[in-house]
Amino acid sequence: MMMYRLSDLQAHTSVNDCWVAIHGHVYDVTRFLPAHPGGKAIILKHAGTDATSAFEAVHPREILHEYLRSEQLLGPVEVEPQFTIDPNTPRRETKTDTEANGPSPADVPLNAILSLAEMEALALDRLSPKAISYYASGTDDEITKSANGTIYRSMLLRPRVFVDCSTCDISTTILGNRVGLPVFVAPAAMAKLAHPSGEAGIASACSGFKALQIISKNASMSVTDIVRAGPDAVFAWQLYVLKDLAATERTLAMIRKIPQLKFIVLTLDAPFPGKREADERFKAAEVAAGTSGPQVWGTEAGLTWEKTLLWLRKHTDLPIVLKGVQTWEDAAMAARYSPAVRGIILSNHGGRALDTATTPVQVLLEIRKFVPWVFEAIEVFVDGGIKRGTDVVKALALGARGVGIGRAALYGLGLGGEAGVRRTLEILAEEIATAMRLLGVSKVDELGPQHVNTAALDALLYDGPAEAGLLDAGMRAKL
Repeated sequence: MMMYRLSDLQAHTSVNDCWVAIHGHVYDVTRFLPAHPGGKAIILKHAGTDATSAFEAVHPREILHEYLRSEQLLGPVEVEPQFTIDPNTPRRETKTDTEANGPSPADVPLNAILSLAEMEALALDRLSPKAISYYASGTDDEITKSANGTIYRSMLLRPRVFVDCSTCDISTTILGNRVGLPVFVAPAAMAKLAHPSGEAGIASACSGFKALQIISKNASMSVTDIVRAGPDAVFAWQLYVLKDLAATERTLAMIRKIPQLKFIVLTLDAPFPGKREADERFKAAEVAAGTSGPQVWGTEAGLTWEKTLLWLRKHTDLPIVLKGVQTWEDAAMAARYSPAVRGIILSNHGGRALDTATTPVQVLLEIRKFVPWVFEAIEVFVDGGIKRGTDVVKALALGARGVGIGRAALYGLGLGGEAGVRRTLEILAEEIATAMRLLGVSKVDELGPQHVNTAALDALLYDGPAEAGLLDAGMRAKL
């Protein structure tokens, strides 16, 4: 390969001829522009330059090998220094420096924060506009995003008295893995937007609780660096099946070499992007007018039960959990594919896919109503809208094995790095234990539907035909 200089790149800055330098190498990304999940505008913004800094802020190095082919690597680049900085010269910190480095844990008295709502409010006051537009946005009118949390307030707890609650154990198991609390960190992308420690900061905090972290497919750090930061945490990995199936298979081959990953979470609730207006507005303002086009979605939309699960079993021996189940019918279908499918996560992508979709709690109740045998066949989890330990306890009482948090972990990270995530988990752990004690429960598996009154939600549950045949020959004939 020939050696390039940065000046050689400057003639390649258009949609028809686009080169960038990343980590000391030049890549021709012209053919990749239409397929970039974040849109072509952000690449064109850095065309003809060394884009390493912008790339590292949101991507691990390994993603280059997943998305780009060998012929797109043109050769090494010789960095041309523009000036020399005297190392003895004091460095003046600017606003940009502060935003790039993230807030310091010392800026906030974390122990004084008593709720996730308070943590969120403080974090939104400190995070960059880019992080806020990506993390906080929901689809359309954000009705589902809001309902994910408010629906918990419609359920009432039923405490029992004269029960010895002097001890309380909030540990549980998730797919046979012992965890210190029934809360896991759901896959949340681009954590470095919140803090330089990124997903590794989350992993380190989870390690202190022996908690589960599901690593996002779009993590901003390599999987190996993340798991190294959490020696006592439990890890799973989120899978999106890409249109480029060979690229997905290369990633699965890499995942097989990381023993800390205990299961695969195949995400199904966003085959196409939702219309997240706050995020779209920021992207439009970030790039020059006319350079941005419609958002590109790199995931395969043609997945089906039989075809996809058979293909996935060929490429991994790890247990499979399906994320994004939003109806009792699909919960039943997943259970019928046990033991290939070991669990499901009831999720609507945090209100970021289809607005006015059913909340996870409603789906949980509909499973109890129509197909309660699902809870015996597979493990059921929920995520979305968790604000209090009482929310967690209500979900567990209705049959959930564990409850996921996504934005809450990112807000903690943005406010205080690892310490902020640790405080987020502390708050939930304390509230869960308090709620269980006041209910008269000393262990997680003692929670049951007798501890929660859901009558106020009866009118909100699906009341259409059961369509039992859909789950047998009728549906299978369409696979």
